[in-house]
Amino acid sequence: MRWTTAGMLVIALANAAVWAAEENERVFTFNKHDVGKVPKGWKAEQTGKGKGSVWKVVADATAPSKAGCALAQTAKSPAEVFNICVAEETNYKDVELSVSYKAIAGETDQGGGFVWRYQDHNNYYICRMNPLEDNYRVYKVVAGKRTQLGGKEGLKVKTGEWHKLKVEIKGSNMAGYLDGEKMWEITDDTYKDAGKVGLWSKADAQTHFDQFKAEG
Repeated sequence: MRWTTAGMLVIALANAAVWAAEENERVFTFNKHDVGKVPKGWKAEQTGKGKGSVWKVVADATAPSKAGCALAQTAKSPAEVFNICVAEETNYKDVELSVSYKAIAGETDQGGGFVWRYQDHNNYYICRMNPLEDNYRVYKVVAGKRTQLGGKEGLKVKTGEWHKLKVEIKGSNMAGYLDGEKMWEITDDTYKDAGKVGLWSKADAQTHFDQFKAEG
């Protein structure tokens, strides 16, 4: 009986380990049931004053996931507004984030990217690709003030095309990728604790996002 119990315990622990690994990987899908609204489990927030940060699922036949939908930031927000949409039931410290994004429009800003170790709407990390400025940069936001930590200049990305962003975070080390190629690597320890993850754009950047994935 002792061996049988031990065997059952080993199996239970193995199953628990597999379950935990699966729980650490989240793939967020956007579907037709949520068209016209913020999808369930997500929350639209913003840094800065002014009307903006309008997120909703929209129809997009070109979405890489083939779901026919994407999560979109649709507002023409003032220049000082950061548009944020966070996945509420997330809490990651070390994480790999990836997303497909397509810049739709924007005269002040375009494109967008990720937030991570998100404490609240005034305290978090960001990285984003901006086709208007031809750069892919990483920042920290502390008490609502954004400070650049690094990035890559001279990148040409066309509006209206899907591209893949990825960021890897481990401890104080962070690295950003565009379409599979590493673009920057920085070290910063402003935020050491786990936090939410989500998506971000600035000002009037109207952007579609698809295939968002978080792997802890």
